Amino acid sequence: MVLNRSFFIQDTNTVSTNLIGKLLCFHNLKGIITETESYIGTDDPACHATKGMTKRTKVMFGLAGFTYVYFIYGKYYCLNIVTEALNFPAATLIRGIKLTDPPYTYLNGPGKLCQYLGINLMHNAIDVTVSKTLYIKDIGCQLSYKSTPRIGISKGLDKIWRYVVTDIDCIPAMPPKLVCTPTL
Repeated sequence: MVLNRSFFIQDTNTVSTNLIGKLLCFHNLKGIITETESYIGTDDPACHATKGMTKRTKVMFGLAGFTYVYFIYGKYYCLNIVTEALNFPAATLIRGIKLTDPPYTYLNGPGKLCQYLGINLMHNAIDVTVSKTLYIKDIGCQLSYKSTPRIGISKGLDKIWRYVVTDIDCIPAMPPKLVCTPTL
């Protein structure tokens, strides 16, 4: 079943941990989410919304369940899902997935993930709770994960808000009958 808005309106760390093991679907590509990070509010120095609402961060202040896609280092896109209450800027960064179809690649890193899937700024502000092309499904996959400090940032390093699967090899290839079709 496709995750609904009530899933994303929860506390960001709850969303980030509960996304581990969910199936990210983008057109016909799909992968098990293996790594996430939380970015929470204007008090989080690593959160893009720390300086308030801008044209870039406006979506973070909106409804939970929308994508927040941005461009970094002049060459990579990053996919986030907005979390928590309206007007409270928070999001979960999808840092990694393991593809469930050949070549069963582990896409570790948000830039690598977006590059492989073809996600870019055109995919900003998509409502993943109703989209037919970009959504997340609960397939009942429970994976063990650990919490670590966030990586790739220079501020807010004290937050233990990165969640990563402890054994990537435990994720089996999914049977061919698992097709990404939204069931709302």
